[in-house]
Amino acid sequence: MKIIKDSRLFQNIFFILLSSMGGYLLSLTGMSIGWMVGTLVMAGFLSFHEPAWLNMKTFKKGIQPYWRHIGQAIIGITLGQQMSMSVLETFENNFVIITIMLLLSIIFAMLCGVILWRFSNADMLTSLFSTTPGGISAMPSIAEEVGANTVTVSLVQMIRIFLVVGTVPILAHSSNEVVNETGTIAAGGESVSSVTSMLQFYPAAWTIALILGSCAGYYLGNRTKLPAPWLVGGMLGVAVVQMLGSLLHGSTITSWWPHLLIVLAQILIGASIGSRLNKKMFSGTKNIIILGSLTSTGMIIVMAILGFGVSEITHIQLVTTLLAFAPGGVAEMATTSVALHADSAFVVTVQVMRLISIFLIMPPFFRLLNRQTTAKTATR
Repeated sequence: MKIIKDSRLFQNIFFILLSSMGGYLLSLTGMSIGWMVGTLVMAGFLSFHEPAWLNMKTFKKGIQPYWRHIGQAIIGITLGQQMSMSVLETFENNFVIITIMLLLSIIFAMLCGVILWRFSNADMLTSLFSTTPGGISAMPSIAEEVGANTVTVSLVQMIRIFLVVGTVPILAHSSNEVVNETGTIAAGGESVSSVTSMLQFYPAAWTIALILGSCAGYYLGNRTKLPAPWLVGGMLGVAVVQMLGSLLHGSTITSWWPHLLIVLAQILIGASIGSRLNKKMFSGTKNIIILGSLTSTGMIIVMAILGFGVSEITHIQLVTTLLAFAPGGVAEMATTSVALHADSAFVVTVQVMRLISIFLIMPPFFRLLNRQTTAKTATR
């Protein structure tokens, strides 16, 4: 058993390293998010073609989930160090317009679900779950509870994640509001450029404290069923530790947090998403793939328009609003926002607010819809 586990571990590591070559090549173009997009594309290519020498059949549902969790934890710690009262003030000042846009995004997602149901062989419940932007890890599991087709839900969710990660970061990167990368990321967005500061005991000790805060945040987030607990719970745990430490210290405490860790997080998340792609997902689902791609593209365009509208009304950076309203996962958009130097905390706040709204509103609605549909079928 230990030999099998060790073999799987080395296979995972080899797959991640191989996939990261795509990220490295795309990063040479100067694109900040190139590491994640390039790794995603390479991992997806390898997973789809399943070369015999890579022995991809042992992966089943992709590489082990702890790789994705490590990437999410890194992003969570990075975001937690950047949390400040200004984020809450920005959200509070624009609460009405943001709430309206979030509701519009959910309504449009449901319209896409109706289109998928009307023009494919998928039932309405499956179609609605497929087009709801709740994330590849969350929506299939919720769909399974109410009897929806989890394969179709996973496929459409995966298509949308691929399209979002492959297009939205490029769109955001092309905006002239993106700040140029300088140095490495530390608390409050400050850069740590000197080797001396990286070797000091105090920043290293504070980094350990933040990691412990992340673990505590994950534990509480997991117990309270927060979405993406390693990212969201970890971010909140680190934010509490950072704010308390800075308050007691009298100034912002800088940790040792090199930019290389952000690159690593991009690679792990990109490889994790790409490794889930396989030929079986596309077997006999041509119509669903076409409609799923079209509805996902339409959703991305509408969300981009909403993001542009919010930016114009609130004067928040366009790159920030594009990522905040993009129909992707929290982890993917958080990673992108860090790489593009957007207001990461705001992006995560809006994404999490939409997820919580979806988790609170949609499952009861879908269960009611399922009962009514079943009742109508029984009376016929």
